[in-house]
Amino acid sequence: MQIPFNIFISLGVYALVALSVVMVYYPAKFFPVTHAATITVAPYLTYFYFQEFYCSLFFSVVGAIITASTIGILGEIFIYNPLRKRGASPMIMMIASLGVYIVLQNIISILWGDDTKSIIIDEIKVGNELWGAYITNIQVTTIAISFALFVGCILFMKYQRIGRNIRAVASNPELSNIFGIDSNRTILWAFGIGSALAAVAGIGVAFDTGMHPTMGFNILLYGIVVMIIGGVGSMWWLFGGALLLATAQHLSAYYIGSQWMDAVAYIILIIFLIGRPLGFSGKRLKKIEL
Repeated sequence: MQIPFNIFISLGVYALVALSVVMVYYPAKFFPVTHAATITVAPYLTYFYFQEFYCSLFFSVVGAIITASTIGILGEIFIYNPLRKRGASPMIMMIASLGVYIVLQNIISILWGDDTKSIIIDEIKVGNELWGAYITNIQVTTIAISFALFVGCILFMKYQRIGRNIRAVASNPELSNIFGIDSNRTILWAFGIGSALAAVAGIGVAFDTGMHPTMGFNILLYGIVVMIIGGVGSMWWLFGGALLLATAQHLSAYYIGSQWMDAVAYIILIIFLIGRPLGFSGKRLKKIEL
């Protein structure tokens, strides 16, 4: 029974990270590698506020999410938006975001070192036994928050004005501007929301297994794999992609070895790129031309 619990924990994190990538990729049209830094910096800021600045745990987490989201917004204002106005291609935008990630990762290493750190909020316990498996309170909280945010964000994108604006800009920014939707402001909202989701995922992982300066990159790659498996243009199918990836990884770790978890993720990615490049949804993005 431990394997299904482990799958469920990874499922929540992968789905949340994939959703954070989708929030930016749809309207901005490039993979935000800076999300890897956001995933990393959020738990370090929580650690700083809680264990060094002596804030309460709640305010430490909220403050870290707000700060990480602000970093993502500033990146859009001062880096990506100017590049977009100059007609930069998606590849150039992604390379720029990779450069920002490297800078932020090195700043984290300088400030907090390269060793693994933990956010200790209570004495170490074995965990709660349930049907012969063990699951900690942190893991239960991470699962609950991840699924709540996942469903909440999908409903937000469907029913709230800002969410509908993000979908409109993702479909056709020129037509959206004609109808009075400010595409630049909408993309700014997308960066803020996407960065906040990535920060929550990073904090959840750090509470469970600790944190180090390079932790965000692998987690982001898993999110991108889930996004490709689920299919661009479908948010609900991200859940199916996350479930497939988490199940394959943990079964391979149990039957073959944990060192195969990364390899399995990329094997699945290659299989989908060759056999089903449109992912589970099988849908192409529709674009209306003027």
